[in-house]
Amino acid sequence: MSKGVLLVNLGSPDSPSVADVRRYLREFLMDGRVLDMNWFARFCVVHFAILPSRPKQSAAAYQKIWTPAGSPLIVISRNVQARLQQGAGVPIELAMRYQNPSIPGAVSRLAQKGVDELLLIPLFPHYAMSSFESAAERVK
Repeated sequence: MSKGVLLVNLGSPDSPSVADVRRYLREFLMDGRVLDMNWFARFCVVHFAILPSRPKQSAAAYQKIWTPAGSPLIVISRNVQARLQQGAGVPIELAMRYQNPSIPGAVSRLAQKGVDELLLIPLFPHYAMSSFESAAERVK
């Protein structure tokens, strides 16, 4: 058996553009563990109440914190991955629950390295259905 580690954080849009923020918010808010309501109600709330205006407001906020290296959450998470990899004897990949780097992509990279036993480490500060459970289910 070959072991590997998958670090998972919540996620970030691919850029602070309105289109990328909209795509991120749609994926995030359409998760039934984030908005705990039936699919139709969630669809209506997300697509008719939130997505028409919120992406523009959120994109403006992301532009204020975006760095030349990208999203602060992803940059910091990649630094954690790199530091852990220095001392680990197993491959470590990073994924975001929502958007990129994706969980399927990270799992695929680990499989290409021969990993067949995976330790999932969510980088969330607490257990919640909307974060930890959602990430664990997506990895499964």
